[in-house]
Amino acid sequence: MRIQLLCFLIRTIAWGSSGEAGTLAQFRTVFGDVEVELFEQDKPATVENFTRYVNAGLYTNMFAHRLNPGFVLQGGGFYVSNRGQTNQMLTAIPTFAPVTNEYSVGRRFSNTYGTIAMARVGGLTNSATSQWFFNLANNASLDTADGGFTVFGRVVRGTNVLEKFRTFRVGQPTNTIVNLGGPYAELPVLRTNLTYNDLIYVDVSLLKVQVRALPGVREISWNSVSNKINYLEFTPLFPPIWQSFVATNGNGSRYTVSDTNAGPRFYRVRVNY
Repeated sequence: MRIQLLCFLIRTIAWGSSGEAGTLAQFRTVFGDVEVELFEQDKPATVENFTRYVNAGLYTNMFAHRLNPGFVLQGGGFYVSNRGQTNQMLTAIPTFAPVTNEYSVGRRFSNTYGTIAMARVGGLTNSATSQWFFNLANNASLDTADGGFTVFGRVVRGTNVLEKFRTFRVGQPTNTIVNLGGPYAELPVLRTNLTYNDLIYVDVSLLKVQVRALPGVREISWNSVSNKINYLEFTPLFPPIWQSFVATNGNGSRYTVSDTNAGPRFYRVRVNY
């Protein structure tokens, strides 16, 4: 069983002692959601880089631009600007400075099926920026290529969505792969007679826990994980003795809970997989 948790004390982030803890990223697609635990404790610069793009809104209207069904599903490089308008077009995502390769930092994670890693320029170890890929197979060869491709998370729910992408084939009328040249030589689309609506859009969000201090009350809010029990817990001290505050079935919307206790408290949201 995987345990996903985030802990907060007003403005101070306080991570639990478990090495299993991590930020949860949700990748929403037309085929369903993929929920990914990010390894910020082992790959801090890489996760910070990824979440920076998410928080900056640079992955808005992003689509998966490369699919090799027996290898990887790749995104983070392109989006549709002016989506839904007459002047919409495929556009490169603006990038921040490249992040230092962290394959050998902290625990080493192999590029196995269901992991997510940073894409980069071939032969240039420290060249990763905005692009990422899901491993659709056990790609151990990527662990040794040019210092290794940094795995910074793994799927905790939604492998059925990855399996859907593994069924795409060139030449099929639907759920197919077309060659538009350049970075779109392996472009996954819903049908061959494609429009902008047939791209595989990927919407990324993070499980964000926030604590807001108001007169006489604290408001704890977070993006709930759908179809799972979301446990809000607290502890007044460290080492922690976690106590239950509320348990609720998530539906994917943002939940807000009030706490009128005046004493210092650390909070965490826990989801069992």
